[in-house]
Parts: sequence; structure tokens; C-alpha cells
Amino acid sequence: MMRAYENSYEENYPGGLGDRTGTGGSKSFAGKFLLLIVVVLMCIGIVVVYTSGAGWAQRKFSNQEYFLWRQVIYAILGLATVFIFSSIDYRIFRKLSKVIFFASIALLGGLLLFKFMGVIKGAARWIYIGPLSFQVSDFAKYAMIFHFARLITDKKDYIKDLNESYYPMLTLLMMVVSLIAFAPNFSTASLVALIGFSMMFLGGARLKHLFWTATALVPLAIVFALSKSYRVDRIVSFFNGGDEEQLSYQVRQALIGLGNGGMFGLGIGESKQRELFLPLSYNDFVFVIIGEEFGFVGAVAVLLLFALFFICGLVIAKNAADGFGRFVALGITITIVLYALVNIAVASNVFPTTGVALPFISYGGTALLFNSLGVGILVSISRKKKLSESSSSGDEMTEGVV
Repeated sequence: MMRAYENSYEENYPGGLGDRTGTGGSKSFAGKFLLLIVVVLMCIGIVVVYTSGAGWAQRKFSNQEYFLWRQVIYAILGLATVFIFSSIDYRIFRKLSKVIFFASIALLGGLLLFKFMGVIKGAARWIYIGPLSFQVSDFAKYAMIFHFARLITDKKDYIKDLNESYYPMLTLLMMVVSLIAFAPNFSTASLVALIGFSMMFLGGARLKHLFWTATALVPLAIVFALSKSYRVDRIVSFFNGGDEEQLSYQVRQALIGLGNGGMFGLGIGESKQRELFLPLSYNDFVFVIIGEEFGFVGAVAVLLLFALFFICGLVIAKNAADGFGRFVALGITITIVLYALVNIAVASNVFPTTGVALPFISYGGTALLFNSLGVGILVSISRKKKLSESSSSGDEMTEGVV
């Protein structure tokens, strides 16, 4: 019976009984430190959203604290989301991954259908439920991570097979990416594609398959990007960056703000660009206000926090209790850090302008809550490993022997 228990443990926790000692402290620390990083980022977000959005709030709502209190509420709800999902066994998402994934496909397709029917004017990105709303692409992004983690784990013995593994996963990924792209939301579609291909690569897909897929898809993506005049204008202004007159208004103001900050910044609330010069200074360009008010030191500190987030995520993934947890952790970590890097790159004129928020810092509820869900799952993954390690004796062992 002891042997039966060991076999059962091997199935559920690769690495066996011998893997339950020696590294528990680092795994537990990674989850706790990750939570600390997120709390710090949320606190930075509250401060910067207030300082950057006060002028806009006064102009639009006659209340300088409008964005402040909403961001505080979002942060509280975000922390509640973290603690709720950290207490849930993450493996429930393995069982529900197919349902969640195809529900996201149905929602994306439904929004696109309403757009073509003329019910939705403009971009078909949001679902409104009374006073609440959420961006469906955020839901689809995490649905894809859960389902891909399950598929990669289930197909691990033939993950390199073109017909049995690669094509089915590629088809599912292109369904999500296409629906998001035609919303239209090209920047999010591109990032979701990159996340999906990253998970496939880390899962063991052949590099040559990924290469030839990219060779075919990149030209199509370029044609799609050039199909709308506003995207062409963004690309032209980016590649004409040497000529200041050709830069977009937002980019010019962003670079002025970063330059104003110098080494140590102008001080909290002293930003010049926030006073109605830089649109969306509390959202897409919030990093500019960080650089202006806290200087180069503050900007690097934020980059360091996301670098530490990345390291913690990798540690949690490396020591996950099972393959599903490992790839969910990798997917969530890549997603949050990738969005942060793209937002910062746009603010610094390294990438063309896109509407990507800075995780945990930019103003807004949907992205913050979904990213908080992801952090809660990361903590759950780290806790599950810790619990399994501590079960070498006591009731669980007795139950296994009996």
C-alpha cells in the first residue's frame, strides 16, 4: 500500500517523494515576495494615477479626486481577487479550461457579430453589465493560457508532432487572435499571439514549425496593420522619429516629460506634462509621469520591480507541483511582464504608440482585476507545492498508507 501511495504521488507530483525536501523555503518565499511586489506596484499606481489625473479629473468631472478613489477601489478589489484565487486549487482551471476557452471565443465572436450588424458602433471590445464592464480580450487572454497549459501537458509525449499537436494549437490560437484583431484591437491581438507562441515554444514545439509559421503570418500582420490609416500614421511617426515635427503629439509630450525628470525627478505632484499636455497620462502614458516626478531612479525602480516579478514567476513555474501549474505560471508571468515592457517601450518611443496599460499601475479596473486573478493563481501554485512538501508525515501519509 505504501508503494501504491508513492505511485499515486509520482503521478500527481512529478519528481516523486524525494523532491519534497530541500527547496521549500525558496518556493514559499517566491509566492510571498511576488505578492509584496504587486502591493508595491498597486500603491505606486494609486499615487501616480492621482498626481497625473487630478487635472483631467477636475476638467471632466469637477473633482480632482475622481480617479484617485476609483483607483483605490480597484486596488482593494484587486487584492481581494488575489487572496480569493490564491486560496483556490489552481487545478480546477485544468478541468474547466475547455469551457472557459470556448466561452471566450463565443464572447469575442458575439461582439464581432453585433459590430457587423451595426448594434455596436466603433470597436467591439467591451461587455457592459449594468454599471459594470470588462474587456473581453483580457478574459480571452487568460482563457487561452489555461487551455494551452492543459493541451501542452496532455500532449507532452507528442508535442513535436505537426498534425497531432502543433496544428490544433495553432488553429485555436489563430481563432482568438483573429477575433481580437477584427474588433479591432491589433496591438492586443499581436501580444496574445506572442504569448501563445511563447507557451508553445516553452512546451516543446519544434522551432522550425514556429519559424515557418512566423514567416507566413508576419507579412499578413503587416498588411492588416497598414489597412487602417490611424495605424499607418503611428508607424510613420515612429519611423520618422529623427524629425521632431513628424512625431505624434502624444510621443512628443511623453519624451518631454521623461526629459523633465532628470535623475531624481521633479517631485510628487510636480509633473508639468500632466497639466492637460499629455493625454491619458493616468493610463497608457502613466510611466511618463513616473519618470517625470521620480526621475531616472524612479523609472528604473519600476523596471526592477517587474524584473523581480519575472524572476518570482519563473521560480514558481520551475517548482510547480505539476506540468499544468508550470505552464500556467509561465503564461501568466510572460503576459504581465510583456505588457509592462510594451507600455514602457511605447512611453519611451521604442515602440509605436499602442493602447497597452501598465499592469497594476495604470488607471482602470478590468486589466487590474484580471492581472490580480493571475497573481492569485501564481500564489496558489506556489502554495500547492509548499503544502505537498509538508505532507511527508501526519494525516495525509497515514491516509495514503491505510
